[in-house]
Amino acid sequence: MKDLRRYLVLKYIQYLVLSSSNAVSTFLGLLGSSYAIIILQSAKVSSKSTAVLISSLAKADILVCITVVSAMVLWAFDARVSPPALAPALLQNLLTANAHVSCLLLSCVACEAYLITFFPTESRHLRTVRNARLTSRIIWMLVTAECALFQTDDLLKATGTSAPTRSPCALLSHFSSTASALLRSLSYFLGIILRIVNVYIYYKIFFRSRDNVSLKLT
Repeated sequence: MKDLRRYLVLKYIQYLVLSSSNAVSTFLGLLGSSYAIIILQSAKVSSKSTAVLISSLAKADILVCITVVSAMVLWAFDARVSPPALAPALLQNLLTANAHVSCLLLSCVACEAYLITFFPTESRHLRTVRNARLTSRIIWMLVTAECALFQTDDLLKATGTSAPTRSPCALLSHFSSTASALLRSLSYFLGIILRIVNVYIYYKIFFRSRDNVSLKLT
């Protein structure tokens, strides 16, 4: 469990502290996720809701692996994609999906830590494996829909269709462009809110733990 806590700290730094991922943090995150998946297969780790959320968090880095391998293949074989901007856009959308899934799952872990610290008995019926799996599925479904919308918008922009203004293609392009812009803005502000909420939660947990230690010492 100590290793899993270190893994969570690494992920918090990667997605909720750093403004954007870099090569070093991405590489360390991939190593940490691989190690976490191995640990979670051990019989010593009990099947609890936190373990389910951490497992889903680690598996989210599969999107990063796909992106890295695809980029290396395109670079090594100088693959020609039509339209040219479509492949980079897809890889960027996969990275965005990974970041959004990770941030939401990390926030779920933080909320669960808050419930365990302040409402251990009252929240027991909420902190179940079934609810954790359901939450993970909902997060993946929402982020998948977001990624599909972003990719549709990029595809329509890359094709540069010159259809009439009132044609279905033009209306679809306008709708996807507007929806993508709104969703990107919403994701930006949601990311700020999640950072504030996570800091507040661990601030409360830290001082609650410190007070408990002080009481034991006295």
